[in-house]
Amino acid sequence: MAAEQLAALSFEDALKRLEEIVRQLETGNAPLDTAITLYTEAQALKQHCEARLSDAESRIAQLQLGADGSPVGETPFAG
Repeated sequence: MAAEQLAALSFEDALKRLEEIVRQLETGNAPLDTAITLYTEAQALKQHCEARLSDAESRIAQLQLGADGSPVGETPFAG
């Protein structure tokens, strides 16, 4: 998957594709070269999902700060 395509994926779409790849690899039916290609794509999708989650956590933490910078409501996510 091209970097541009990966960057355009939502978290949900990336996770869905990652789950598809895991199912394919778990069957053990993929030829070695295909399995390596799938594994490489899965690694990129995993990093993409982690980045999306980290971004969401940061945005939520920012939303929970008041105008003076003090917490309003729940404690921000711990990284």
